[in-house]
Amino acid sequence: MQAKIKMQVILLEKVAKLGNLGDIVKVAKGYARNFLLPQKKARRATQEAIQEFEVRRAELEKAASQKLAAAQELGEKLAGSTLQISQKSGVDGRLFGSVTNTDIANALKAQGFEIEKIQLRLPDGPLKMIGDHLVQVSLHTDVLVNVTVSVLGEHV
Repeated sequence: MQAKIKMQVILLEKVAKLGNLGDIVKVAKGYARNFLLPQKKARRATQEAIQEFEVRRAELEKAASQKLAAAQELGEKLAGSTLQISQKSGVDGRLFGSVTNTDIANALKAQGFEIEKIQLRLPDGPLKMIGDHLVQVSLHTDVLVNVTVSVLGEHV
């Protein structure tokens, strides 16, 4: 069996379950090439990159704190809110189909919140029953907000 090849990167922002801004970590090459580097969350940890990072550290920390503040502000507006989504259902309360994170993201956008579907956490998968369901919205690695999704049934 071939050993996993690691790449050393310097994190340009906090990444969940990996590290904080400025940490030098070893990650799988594919994770670095396909996610961290294209998303500008990390950079290869060469000597020049580390020196350049140290010069820009204050600027990057300021940008990170601004992102966190914006996420906390949005979180305060969003916390405890309730969304209503109508879906066709049978008489027993089961939905024909389901309410997915895409449906919830679209409903949030209709209310003026810029939330991407990847930021939504559905602990039990797509919603398949009528009723109130608790959904988590991850606005930042440090900001997690609960939103109630009220699924209303339209009897056919």
